[in-house]
Amino acid sequence: MTAIPAEDGTAATGFRQGRRPSPDAVVIRRTLAEIEPVADEVTSYFYALLFVNHPYLRQMFPPAMDAQRDRLFGALLKAAEHIDDTVTLTDYLMQLGRGHRKYGTRSTHYPAVGECLMAALERFAPRTWDQEAEAAWVRAYTAISQIMIDAAADDELRAPAWWHAEIVAHEARTADVAVVTVRPDQPYPYRAGQYAAMETPWWPREWRQYSFACSPRPDGLLMFHVKAVPAGWVSRALVHRAQRGDVVRLGPPEGAMTIDHTSDSGLLCVGGSTGIAPIKALVEDVAERGRQRRMEVFFGANRDTDLYELDTFLELERRHPWLSVRPVVAQYATRGFAGQLPEAVKEYGPWPEFDGYLSGPPQMIRHSVAALVSAGIEERRIRHDFTGTLAAAGMSPGA
Repeated sequence: MTAIPAEDGTAATGFRQGRRPSPDAVVIRRTLAEIEPVADEVTSYFYALLFVNHPYLRQMFPPAMDAQRDRLFGALLKAAEHIDDTVTLTDYLMQLGRGHRKYGTRSTHYPAVGECLMAALERFAPRTWDQEAEAAWVRAYTAISQIMIDAAADDELRAPAWWHAEIVAHEARTADVAVVTVRPDQPYPYRAGQYAAMETPWWPREWRQYSFACSPRPDGLLMFHVKAVPAGWVSRALVHRAQRGDVVRLGPPEGAMTIDHTSDSGLLCVGGSTGIAPIKALVEDVAERGRQRRMEVFFGANRDTDLYELDTFLELERRHPWLSVRPVVAQYATRGFAGQLPEAVKEYGPWPEFDGYLSGPPQMIRHSVAALVSAGIEERRIRHDFTGTLAAAGMSPGA
């Protein structure tokens, strides 16, 4: 029942742009403002109620709740806050409903979650919680949950809740980065630029999102670039423990960082660390279309040794005259641009005729969005998946 990852920008904020917010939206935002100073307490109380009153739901969550704690609750609050943005919110909730299938979520679970949500809000928002507030929240939650339920039911008719995938190749690229190739047990449709949640056999119910590092292949194999991070149980297991023959589970493909092939705009792609993985998939996607569409790639790393995929990109650049690749190294650089990715983007700009694609650590994405805007790219033409948050749906992540 989770939605927001722990291991992995900025987007347009507000809703019903140019129009006054609805009465329900005004009431909901008052409640959110009141509980914001005690958000941790509200979250803890919500989960305590959920597991005490509905203990059968505990098995759907990972054993350790430290990383999990605020995902479900945070997603519910954020969706309610944007209740007026019907189009964007519906897209986000449909994706959320489909994705929740892999956790075993059923339509019968939603009333229990709603009950605990209302109880937590009533306890921690005494100044703004009244009959009007309760009615607004009930209406919002009813609408939110119904969209998710309907999307899950529709998805159940055409796709499994998850795919089993066997690891067929495991290549260590650096001390903490591995390229993992898997073979799904049945066809897995996705688009270059998307990502999938993955569960390993060593950490049941711990799902982490990883971007596809290749465009769809005829042999059906999927590639992921995984970096082991401190306290990253899943990533460390995939880098240091996984081997050929191990079987993982994959959730459905997600994400909106895909290419509009009806456009002739250039593509400015900025990838930091293993965020270069979906950028590689986008390059392959353009190459397979056979169009001479200008594509600029900035590959960022802390040190030269972290440019683990640079040789692959340079070979792609040699084969495709429309592709330019620029390494950017933050420390002790001996090749490429010495400095940070946002600096490099501005240095080589402006880019008014380009669409922007960003992938990497959250801080890099935030700074790069600002850099691309200052270099002439309208924010609406910048795509990134601040994975699992509402930013992927064009809404502020609020975190």
